[in-house]
Amino acid sequence: MSIAATQKRGFGAVLWDYLTTVDHKKIAHLYLFGGGFFFILGGLEAMIIRIQLVRPENDFVSAGLYNEILTMHGTTMIFLAAMPLLLGLMNAVMPLQIGARDVAFPFLNSLGFWLFLFGGLILNCSWLLGGAPDAGWTSYAPLSTTSPGHGVDFYVLGLQISGAGTLIGGINFLVTIINMRAPGMTYMRMPLFSWTTFITSVLILFAFPALTIGLFLLMFDRLFGSAFFNVALGGNTIIWEHLFWIFGHPEVYILILPAFGLFSDIFSTFAKKRLFGYTAMVFATILIAFLGFMVWAHHMFTVGLGPVANSIFAIATMAIAVPTGIKIFNWLATLWGGSITINSAMLWALGFIPTFTLGGMTGVMVASVVADYQYHDTYFVVAHFHYVIVGGTVFGILAGLHYWWPKMFGRILNEKLGKIAFWIFFTGFHLTFFIQHFLGLMGMPRRYWVFLKDQGLDTGNLISTIGAFLMAIGVIIFFYNVVYTAVKGEKVPDDPWDGRTLEWATSSPPAHYNFKQTPLVRGLDPLWVEKTEGKGKMTPAEPLGDIHMPNGSILPFIMSFGLFIAGFGFIYQVNYTWAYIPLFVGMGILLGCMLIRSLKDDHGYHITKEELEREAD
Repeated sequence: MSIAATQKRGFGAVLWDYLTTVDHKKIAHLYLFGGGFFFILGGLEAMIIRIQLVRPENDFVSAGLYNEILTMHGTTMIFLAAMPLLLGLMNAVMPLQIGARDVAFPFLNSLGFWLFLFGGLILNCSWLLGGAPDAGWTSYAPLSTTSPGHGVDFYVLGLQISGAGTLIGGINFLVTIINMRAPGMTYMRMPLFSWTTFITSVLILFAFPALTIGLFLLMFDRLFGSAFFNVALGGNTIIWEHLFWIFGHPEVYILILPAFGLFSDIFSTFAKKRLFGYTAMVFATILIAFLGFMVWAHHMFTVGLGPVANSIFAIATMAIAVPTGIKIFNWLATLWGGSITINSAMLWALGFIPTFTLGGMTGVMVASVVADYQYHDTYFVVAHFHYVIVGGTVFGILAGLHYWWPKMFGRILNEKLGKIAFWIFFTGFHLTFFIQHFLGLMGMPRRYWVFLKDQGLDTGNLISTIGAFLMAIGVIIFFYNVVYTAVKGEKVPDDPWDGRTLEWATSSPPAHYNFKQTPLVRGLDPLWVEKTEGKGKMTPAEPLGDIHMPNGSILPFIMSFGLFIAGFGFIYQVNYTWAYIPLFVGMGILLGCMLIRSLKDDHGYHITKEELEREAD
């Protein structure tokens, strides 16, 4: 269906379209809007934290509410904002970059999104139902096992449901990249963003089961009276830390590697040069992913694992800086001598290099065991991981949105507003977090509700809060830019950046079948190869013919809604017998939908050659 036809439809038809879609591009829109909503929510929680710490002995929020806000800020930003926004970009771009017409499992792609959304909603329902989780985003036992109320139960069920959606997405992307690349698209011709999507999906496949196991054990302890983490009954609280960080450290690379990939594509496009050291960049990505599983216990240097274990994890942590350094130098070499265009996407990419380098440098500092005894659980660590996650992942998401917005929506984000948003956010970011290194070195602990007068922490916290307000202003300007572009933005050509990769060979936004004819790939940067050596457009690898497409389905939405209902049953069955009703109803909905999906033949439909020829006319 054409864009004009879509715009003429009523709101109800568009809503039904998005509820039932299995098109990876529309699912990308859903991820972006869902992740954007939770990003705003997490940002509001961050602002409350900074307002509370603007002056000594402040009483803006109570101690208990502060713990809930702190927990929900970290959980929301990691699981419900950064990851879905990245999954949105992967959905929008990766199938186009490899020359595929869709992902391998369109139905599962839709299911993955709805599981994420309903998992996030059940987590945030805790605010309205007696209190949010309050044990920190890491939910360390025994704090999480003894936390009163149902806050931590909402944490467990919300992350289980949402995490299942992420795991489904990772498997889907793996199969798509392995099986559905266009003819000639060998692994060593894939764009870096597709490579990092592939490696990130491998990390998801191996990291998320550890979190799932930990959450199940925590759920059994809290809801069914087991004793996995109860020391008095023979349990061990340190097991939770191991399981959480076996997931938690690869999670850092799940968040940052896609950003590495899109920065590589952006630098290459706007420097008008092939990416320097492409092969080294690919193997550096693989090495980062491999080492990412070898370093989890550096979060536990002060636990008492002993000098041998601490030394091994310290060395592995320092080693991971090497492939990351390779990437930094290759990006700089790509820029060296290039014909550089400075626009909003490029500003976020350029701002990332010094910011992430600083975050990496403090990462090597906390890798030293003896020094970590001083840094541990202070604001120095808070500053470090925000330099990595915000300075890497959030900068990457914003760079990717500016870069691929015209491909996704057919309009370019306003450049003037984009640059203003960048400079305000960039300034605010460094004001907020750079000073926190020194607050940490002065002894300010993380997670504390108040600090006292005459400790020398007043000025630093005031500066940090001012910076946070500047970041908030930058985000507001970006969202205004989105609305402004949707209302007044001009239509753009298919290839506004003079791009190098296959997504720029499609229309903007792409047709729902992506490519009328599967493209033939003749080298790295395949579109650029055709521009410089061929006809200026992609050579088709097949004659024009019928295209098979999948049917939409409401089942993923209903299945996820069933789990959402069952989640409340699981949480409340400890206290109330009526809770078995939503538990059995929700699971019945889920299993019924699975049965329907299993028994119903759904062969999709075909777009005929004649229809494609008429569209071309």
